[in-house]
Amino acid sequence: MNWDRIEGNWKQFTGKAKEKWGQLTDDDLSKINGSREQLEGAIQERYGYGKDRAKDEVDSWSRTLGS
Repeated sequence: MNWDRIEGNWKQFTGKAKEKWGQLTDDDLSKINGSREQLEGAIQERYGYGKDRAKDEVDSWSRTLGS
């Protein structure tokens, strides 16, 4: 799914993000507010992933949203 669409409808996608990354708090998701860079950073911080892995995780997750 196009990231602009995710960003514009972030509140609708926070539940799906929480399902995928359960370590992200509601506060994290609120601060992210649809920003892809913020989401990747929060995943890196909570899961200890490197930048590339966090990017791949977000890419994979955003593709599942369109189906």
